[in-house]
This record gives sequence, C-alpha cells and structure tokens, in this order.
Amino acid sequence: MSETIAHEGTDKPVYFDLHEHEHEPGGSTMLGFWIYLMSDCLIFAILFATYGVLASAYAAGPRPDEIFELPLLAVNTAMLLFSSITYGFSMIAMQNHNKQAVLIWLAVTALFGACFVGIELYEFATLIHEGATPERSAFLSAFFTLVATHGLHVSFGILWMVILMVQVGKFGLIADNRRRLMCLSMFWHFLDVIWIGVFTFVYLIRVI
Repeated sequence: MSETIAHEGTDKPVYFDLHEHEHEPGGSTMLGFWIYLMSDCLIFAILFATYGVLASAYAAGPRPDEIFELPLLAVNTAMLLFSSITYGFSMIAMQNHNKQAVLIWLAVTALFGACFVGIELYEFATLIHEGATPERSAFLSAFFTLVATHGLHVSFGILWMVILMVQVGKFGLIADNRRRLMCLSMFWHFLDVIWIGVFTFVYLIRVI
C-alpha cells in the first residue's frame, strides 16, 4: 500500500511506501535456537575446562584407566553416531514429503538414543557400585557432572523427538513441524559433536 502526499509549493506528488517488511516465517525461531545452542556451547566449554583442571585430582581414589571400559564406551559412541545418521535420513524423507519415512527414521533415532542413555546409566551404576562416586574425588565430581549433563541433553532430545513424532503423525509435515524438525536436527547433531569431544578428552586420552 502506498500513499500520495503533495508537498506545498510543488505539483509533484511524493510517494511513501507503507508496506511492512516481510520476514520469512519462523526466521526468529531459528535465530533464537541458534542463540540457545551458542549458550549451550558455553555451558559445555565451562564443564570441559573444569574437567581439564580437575582431571588429575584423584585424592587417592581410582584413576581413569582403572574404571573406564573402552569397549563398552566404543559401543555407546557408535549408538549416538548411528542415531545422527538415521536422523539425517529422516530429514531427507522430510524434504521428499514422505511422512511415514520421517516417523520410521525418528523412531529408529530415538531407539539408538535410548540405547546410548541406557549404557550410560549402566556405566554410572557400575562405577557407583565399585565406590567411584562423585564425592570420592574432584576428578570423579567433574566427570559425573560433564557426562551426566550431556546425558540429560540426550534424554531431553529423545523426549522432544517423541513429541515431534506425535505432532507429525497428527498434523503431517506442515511448515511448523518442518521447522521443529530442523531445530531438533541441529540440537541432535550438536550433541553428537559434544560427545565426540567427551569420548576423546574424558575417556580415550586418559586411558591411553
């Protein structure tokens, strides 16, 4: 919409464009989610830094090479890596407007994620049973805090995935659901990258 206003002393009209700027739907949501991911990066950076400082403070307690089982951790890492791949398949299915395939791949991804959390809980239970509790040493306190924080993020991601499956099943691949799937995709792959850092920095280097 435009409005014509004639200035005093001239016959030439001046046109003012009163159209509002059009923004891409959901753009603010994606921006807000990127900001959230950056804040999450800061949280994990602090936890990594804390672990780096306290990793050698055993206080006569167990050392990493005495309590960590690399074969089990390798399986756990594979679960999360596979879940990242299957989520990628769900995004391809979304681009192809294949609702059924999206739901199937999301279910497979959630299953891999649940296996990851289950193995992590088993690891925690085993460590606690052996007396390697968070209060035993500063090293164990930093370890449990970092790994458990990542595990809570994965658990939240699985819950979010299940809710999205219900929404996609009920409303289909509408614009809102597609945007939510893309946000969850960024979140899930972010957790995958963080875990690679955890596996390398917390487990692999300390044991080898």
